[in-house]
Amino acid sequence: MVPTIPTMTGRPDEYRRNVGMMLIAPDRRVFVGCRANQPDAWQMPQGGIDKGETPVEAACRELHEEVGTTKALLLRESAGWISYEVPADRRPAYWKGRWRGQAQKWFALAFTGTDGDIDIHAHDQEFVAWRWIAPAELTALIVPFKRAVYDAVFTEFADLIS
Repeated sequence: MVPTIPTMTGRPDEYRRNVGMMLIAPDRRVFVGCRANQPDAWQMPQGGIDKGETPVEAACRELHEEVGTTKALLLRESAGWISYEVPADRRPAYWKGRWRGQAQKWFALAFTGTDGDIDIHAHDQEFVAWRWIAPAELTALIVPFKRAVYDAVFTEFADLIS
């Protein structure tokens, strides 16, 4: 089992800056996508923070790029950075081994559109499929080294999804 750093107040330099988005449907299910490069792995949208970009700007951009919509309202930002480590034997495949993992700011977003507003083919395709799912179901679908992150996100935003 790879150890994770569930939360931290700062962002260590050996972690890639990243954002994650919990897109919440009116019935409190969350958006998940099946990764194009890992057909058995489902996750919530996430992506890197570009130079000169704030985390909230990155979240808006990534939501549009990965989900193909901007129909969402910002509900909350995570209080701190939530980090995970990629297993050492898999790091060369991730960012050419430059980072140990990712330090993420998470955003809870209320989806204001319809399913027809979602277009996972709008940009470079991160996902091959998508669906709405109860948060409790996602733990079994996420890759093991990200589970502690998802537990921390679900705890922090529990009032929004229960």
